[in-house]
Amino acid sequence: MKSKIASFIMSFIMILIIVLFVLLGFVLWQNFEKMQTSVEPENFQGNYTTPTNTLDTNTIKTPKVQDNPFNEISSVGSGESQNIDYSNVQVDNYFFEQLSEESKTIYRALESNKENMRSGTYRIDFGNDFSDILNTSNGQDELGRLYQSAIEAFTYDNPEVFYLSPNKMYLNIETTTYGNNRTYNVFINNGNESSYLIDEFSNETQVNQAIEQIESVKNTILSNRTGNSYDDIRMVHDYLVDTIEYDTSISRPNIYNVYGALVNKVAVCEGYARSFKYLMDELGIPCVIVIGQGTNSRGETENHAWNYVELNGSWYAIDCTWDDPVVVGGGTVSNSSKYKYFLKGSRDFSVDHIPSNQFTPGGKEFSYPDLSTSGY
Repeated sequence: MKSKIASFIMSFIMILIIVLFVLLGFVLWQNFEKMQTSVEPENFQGNYTTPTNTLDTNTIKTPKVQDNPFNEISSVGSGESQNIDYSNVQVDNYFFEQLSEESKTIYRALESNKENMRSGTYRIDFGNDFSDILNTSNGQDELGRLYQSAIEAFTYDNPEVFYLSPNKMYLNIETTTYGNNRTYNVFINNGNESSYLIDEFSNETQVNQAIEQIESVKNTILSNRTGNSYDDIRMVHDYLVDTIEYDTSISRPNIYNVYGALVNKVAVCEGYARSFKYLMDELGIPCVIVIGQGTNSRGETENHAWNYVELNGSWYAIDCTWDDPVVVGGGTVSNSSKYKYFLKGSRDFSVDHIPSNQFTPGGKEFSYPDLSTSGY
């Protein structure tokens, strides 16, 4: 009899334990949530204008955060809870130096994955690097701004990454909630896009072929280098002015990047400016891309892009686009026109060139080098 009672009690206890585990599991299920938010990238296409044509400019919007709940609830993997260290990535670029430490982390991650990103789908992970920011009020908005600044600086410091379309690059924030605790996993990917490559390239093979073509042209140009900075700056300036056709139709592919300018030899002002910086970087001559507004000979003020370059400790302005005017009826450009905007100081250049410190409306205000007052 006692054994039956004991058996009954043990059975009851087992059933009770099972019920308690089921109830506990249900409670935990209700309190565990995994959410992904994705920062919409800006429209970064460099729709600038030149003295001869006005381009169609797209509205540039502030990034938004979209909620994208996961369909399945799952535990956070070990890789999602770790910090990923990019601090050993060495960067010495002009706009990079103006970023906050958080934006520099994003920039360094992009810098270290230039080759990986040629696939257009490579995922760049940050782990929980940004948890402190995301745990503050408006943390997602703040991280979006930091990401925006990093992308802007990276884009203008690195004209050789012509194959990337920041419009298609998404900063994703995975939020895992367990009771009152939250953990964050941050990464960049192509979101719902097929890739984050520009429309002209659909895969890594095409990108690699384009890079080989660009480097072939670069090597040809730089085979004429003299080692004298002034002569080399003039050599690059003359090559771009003499070989690039300005695209008055504003419709051909790659006109905003180094591939269009150096390989197709057709570009608009951004293509000229990016190509000039690309070649200056290869020569080891400090150079930055400048965007702003230019007032042409007809008194029309339009968005425009040009360069500042350092020579013998001072900075001077160069506008290869305006030194390559479209000659109506054909013919060649006179030397007075070809060097009108070559190594100019602020006294002359600022008369019709006004730089903008923001690459996108509402974006971070970057500074440019101070120009020498007089030309070289």
